[in-house]
Amino acid sequence: MDEVFKALADPSRRALLDSLNVRNGQTLRELCGGLDMARQSVSKHLAVLEEAGLVTAVRRGREKLHYLNAAPVHEIAHRWISRYDRARVQALADLKLALEESPMDAPTFVYTTYIRTTPQKLWQALTEPEFTRRYWATAFTTDWAAGSEMTWDNHGVLISDPEQVVLESEPFTKLAYTWHTMTPELAERFEWNEEFFAKLAEEPRSKVTFTIEEAVEHVVKLTVVHDGFAPGSTLAEMVGQGWPDVIASLKTLLETGEPLPQVF
Repeated sequence: MDEVFKALADPSRRALLDSLNVRNGQTLRELCGGLDMARQSVSKHLAVLEEAGLVTAVRRGREKLHYLNAAPVHEIAHRWISRYDRARVQALADLKLALEESPMDAPTFVYTTYIRTTPQKLWQALTEPEFTRRYWATAFTTDWAAGSEMTWDNHGVLISDPEQVVLESEPFTKLAYTWHTMTPELAERFEWNEEFFAKLAEEPRSKVTFTIEEAVEHVVKLTVVHDGFAPGSTLAEMVGQGWPDVIASLKTLLETGEPLPQVF
């Protein structure tokens, strides 16, 4: 965490984070255009922010897009904010998001964390029911081949749909699949009212991508990108709040043998 506080101490780096907070997913050129800094200075500051885990870069074709990464802040919250205060902090964060987010932007969730494990074990934790049930209360029935259908067991609700498919499957390296269908049974399980369920059911199907990279020996970098949302997506807000808890529980399970207590 020392690297995080050191990175945040510099006002130029905070300005870069502010720029990404206003509009996430910017290229280096876009960041330079919005700030009074030379390209070389922006590159150096971005490198420090990436090293601290506060910014994640995702390649899209020839472009390199930069996103705020919530993982370090989430870990700080887990360490110093009690579970009694967390609800108030989350309420303020939700209000800030509602005030700042432009309804014209299609949101993208990007989250990077480092886990003391191997790519093989992390792949198992992402795909095998005995793992996924423990940290996510969710399991998948599929052969994990690209194009194969997936049946979700989401907190005891079985969800099948021909459009729930594996998109990419490169063992120990990359996994991508479409998100599950919103069903009346799921709405009943989570006690969603009719209006809320109708909003979710009308949204286009999103997708999630997990990229696994070996950082150093016995440490793996996991990047989760969830996108394909409509502008102003209700589901995007839900996964933006849910993924940090799921990933934190996954990390804890792999590093300690026990997941975090489920809060969902």
